[in-house]
Amino acid sequence: MLNLKNLRNLLFTLLVMGYLYYCYRYIMATSFLYEGKTFFVLFDDAMISMRYAYNLAHGLGPVWNAGERVEGYTNPLWVGIMALVHFLPIELNQTSLYIQILGASFLTLNLVFIKKIVEHFTDDLLAMLSAVALTAFYAPLNSFGLLGMEVSLLALVISAVIWLVLKSEMKFNVWVYVLLAVSTLIRFDMAVPYVVILATLFFVQKENRKQHLIWGLGLLVLFLGGQTLARYLYYGELLPNTYYLKVEGWNTTLKTLRGLYALVQFVYYSNWVLFLLPFSLFIFRRDWKVTLLTLIIAGQIAYSVYVGGDAWENHGGANRYIVIAMPLFFAAFSWAAVELLKKTANSLPLGRIAEAGWRVIFVIAFTFSILNFNALLGDWKAIERWRLNRTPDYIPGNEKNLITALALEKVTTPGASIAVIGAGTVPYLLPDRYAIDILGKADPYIAHQNVRTSMGIPDIPNMRPGHMKWDYAHTFGELKPDVIVAVWEGTGEEAAPYLQNYVYITIAPGVKVFLRGDSTHIIWDAIK
Repeated sequence: MLNLKNLRNLLFTLLVMGYLYYCYRYIMATSFLYEGKTFFVLFDDAMISMRYAYNLAHGLGPVWNAGERVEGYTNPLWVGIMALVHFLPIELNQTSLYIQILGASFLTLNLVFIKKIVEHFTDDLLAMLSAVALTAFYAPLNSFGLLGMEVSLLALVISAVIWLVLKSEMKFNVWVYVLLAVSTLIRFDMAVPYVVILATLFFVQKENRKQHLIWGLGLLVLFLGGQTLARYLYYGELLPNTYYLKVEGWNTTLKTLRGLYALVQFVYYSNWVLFLLPFSLFIFRRDWKVTLLTLIIAGQIAYSVYVGGDAWENHGGANRYIVIAMPLFFAAFSWAAVELLKKTANSLPLGRIAEAGWRVIFVIAFTFSILNFNALLGDWKAIERWRLNRTPDYIPGNEKNLITALALEKVTTPGASIAVIGAGTVPYLLPDRYAIDILGKADPYIAHQNVRTSMGIPDIPNMRPGHMKWDYAHTFGELKPDVIVAVWEGTGEEAAPYLQNYVYITIAPGVKVFLRGDSTHIIWDAIK
């Protein structure tokens, strides 16, 4: 006969197995069969990192184009991990699959730590299963994590570190800072949860303050300073090129307002009542552990507001900065829901009926919540994408980029220069072509310009960090690419004077590009 512990582990195992099957189906649903070959393609920003990884693995260094030192990424350790995949004897159409498998592995391991975190606070089975399920099947976490973004590893690191802190109680644990320090190599802005945890432990563990200062502050300075020095020596900049692209050149007030707008939209579509539920934990338990969970979530939200949100807020759900803290949110959410229902039931003189009743209500509330959190922007089509009954989010764009890359391989010769809006998939699949980034992720000239979009209060909903700078006189007029895949949306008239020597022509079904009329890198006979 199963005891409660064995039942708990059995149900958790079944839930994890269900999630692994979901990951398999998701990965297959995001792959493409084209001309007899199966292609696996990541989120386009992840494919930018993959091009850096490809060049690194092939001895060219962490560069986007051979010989050009521009840091168009913010995830050096993740690029290094991607580079290791490129040492395997596999073709470019398969490399992304291994990154997706890695992402699935990190997200699955994260579930183990979420289970442990919830069980640290409560032994209620429903709370644990709810937290794990909400985390496992949260669409934005899977969209980013299973499509190659470092989100999967960052979420794992945060959950693992929080578990170490909780397990250590009031004892100093140096591994907390070692993991956090390494995580700043995955993304520089992991300094945010690092500082939150350091400040909390320094305040709480009075007897260990000296150790927290020496190890916590010391490792933070060492790793951030070391990265900055390495960056300056190799790239000649103190900060990544993408920082200048996203932050420099636009008003701080407008940037913050745009971040607040994105946050309000996220909270509204998440259902503000459900969103605030985790913070009710302070009614039941007021200690530093609950405070720490709250501060981690609040820290990521504050950082998201500070940087103006993300470029893909129009897809709904938590953005890349907030989503890495969502597993902790779901842990707190599930625990709070159980405590509220349990307290209410205990106040009623109904005995076992009340006990059974609150659990039934919890299951109903859980079902509503998981649908609510995944109905992104209140659109039921998001539920169909979540259930994989419809093409998953971001995938239509991936397919268009893939077809474009394969078509350009046939109509251009190695060495051709190709200007792109989506700087990931097309350049990655054409490693022997020279890539030009119209929006400046890998172009410091563009990155250091002022934004080109309208910058007023009414324009806030349309602002997209990292996609608001371009200069056609530079990109088209001076660099004269052989191919221009597309111009940025709404800028056709601005680009027109620089396209007079280009032919706008179909190179594959549904794919039209601009080809420079006098280019010797175009195989004109291959264009039908």
